[in-house]
Amino acid sequence: MPKKPPLEYSLSPREIEAGVRWITLSLRNTGDEDLEQISVQLNSTDTYKLDVHGTGSFVSVLRPNETQNLPFQVTAQGTAKLYATADGWRGEEPFHWESPGRRIVVGLEVAELVSLFALTDPYPTLGTEVTLEATIRGVAFNQGLGLEFWAETPDDRLLSLAKMPTEPIPEGEMVRHTVTFTPDRVGIYTLHAYLFAGVQRIDHAVEELSITN
Repeated sequence: MPKKPPLEYSLSPREIEAGVRWITLSLRNTGDEDLEQISVQLNSTDTYKLDVHGTGSFVSVLRPNETQNLPFQVTAQGTAKLYATADGWRGEEPFHWESPGRRIVVGLEVAELVSLFALTDPYPTLGTEVTLEATIRGVAFNQGLGLEFWAETPDDRLLSLAKMPTEPIPEGEMVRHTVTFTPDRVGIYTLHAYLFAGVQRIDHAVEELSITN
């Protein structure tokens, strides 16, 4: 059970089938004083693939070393990460807590989009060519996948940067694919990589890039 003070947490189950399902968030107070009036949310990093129903849960008091199990209903279409947030009181002080994301596998997973990185200086200037690198890990037998790169520009355009097939990726192996583009606006670019098995989108990664003069 991962720990991040003042709470320790777990999600169960971590593998589910597509459809409307239940996931339990377990929270344990790892501190030495009561946590009170706790508003708890379970959040998805990709609501297209894994959407959490409802408005959250409320825990009136969680005593030291006590565990509370909170059920959340989700609609699952594909693998994505869930993370929890909690806001409440520790003694006379308010606290905010947020967990790292935990991957929930939906159905038979064939590959994972491990990362998307902009291979450039931290603050590239306007007109600098930028290379994006997506890393894919094979999870199960596949006959090749589809990979797409997109960019949201500072002036709200959505640009298709590349669409490419991949060769079959053996289980456990990593492959990397790159694309280059040259930003033409100053500001924040939101960069996306989408992984497809046939017409089904099976993973998504996001990177942000700040372009300066």
